[in-house]
Amino acid sequence: MPKMTTRERFARMFAHQEADRVPVIDAPWGATIERWQREGMPEDVDFVDFFDLDHVAHIGADTSPRYESKVIEDTDKYTISTTPWGATLKNWKHDASTPEFLDFTIVDPASWEDAKARMTPTRDRVDWDHLKKHYAGWRDRGDWVIAGLWFGFDVTHAWVVGTERLLMAMKTEPDWCADMFNHCLDVSLALLDMVWAEGYEFDSVLWPDDMGFKHNQFFSLDTYREVLKPVQKRAVDWAHAKGVKAHLHSCGDVNPFVPEFIEIGIDALNPLEVKAGMDPVHLKQTYGDRLVLHGGINAVLWDDIDAITEEMRRVVPAMKANGGYIFSSDHSVPSSVSLENFRYITNLAKELGSYE
Repeated sequence: MPKMTTRERFARMFAHQEADRVPVIDAPWGATIERWQREGMPEDVDFVDFFDLDHVAHIGADTSPRYESKVIEDTDKYTISTTPWGATLKNWKHDASTPEFLDFTIVDPASWEDAKARMTPTRDRVDWDHLKKHYAGWRDRGDWVIAGLWFGFDVTHAWVVGTERLLMAMKTEPDWCADMFNHCLDVSLALLDMVWAEGYEFDSVLWPDDMGFKHNQFFSLDTYREVLKPVQKRAVDWAHAKGVKAHLHSCGDVNPFVPEFIEIGIDALNPLEVKAGMDPVHLKQTYGDRLVLHGGINAVLWDDIDAITEEMRRVVPAMKANGGYIFSSDHSVPSSVSLENFRYITNLAKELGSYE
């Protein structure tokens, strides 16, 4: 089979058809990139090009209330700063870690109303210069172009109001939660409608909505159906009306939700987090004809060549059957993974993911 572009590979995966090989992509932490640069990767070269991975381009927009961003404390190890969402967070400079959220501006329906009034979908929220500069090149190269949405449980608990506050509110003030989810989605969709109308079309939409943790979910199936599922369905319906795919990122154990995802038309699910309780081969056997599966390669094993080789030889051939698979780790690539290990793993993925 002739060599395909990334866009051709992705399109065939979403059609549940074989390609020349499965797409191979991933998302290393900043600390991982720093390690690879110490081990020989040039600082002025994108890791995607360095390792010859598939090219995925991203279109985004600023949906925030535009609160003031400022640095409160800056040390050799971390920074503490405020965000346009009104959160105060601690970011570690050289460790592979998510931020630690320290405080929030939005804490109740009243403060949400202030934030909501500031979240208007104006044209200055899109980086038009970036699109003008890069879009034609993405298409000429054959990139898969993803537009990002920003709404739902994950971004609201992490960036907007805080985890405990949101979880309590989903039971005690579900209308407030639904309003936050829906308004964030409304602003995202309005901005992407502007992007689309200007001729910058995309192939899929992707949004992060981590609904699980280790062997459990943050909320019940009933709560999901009542508060969040209708909002996700709106996003999917909007994407499908444009002829593009809907791709959900949800870390943790989301096994009970997978049939619900399929019911509302979600096309792809990532990252299939093994250590949390997701079994990629079982998911393939059960849902692989209806859902593109992206990830599922246990990141815990990536610094052990023997272990990851054995795991990949078990998992990748099963996952690639009849298309519908995108190779990546089941989480961001940790800084324990050397440059040479990552090169070996991605080359092995291309070999095992080949349909020839």
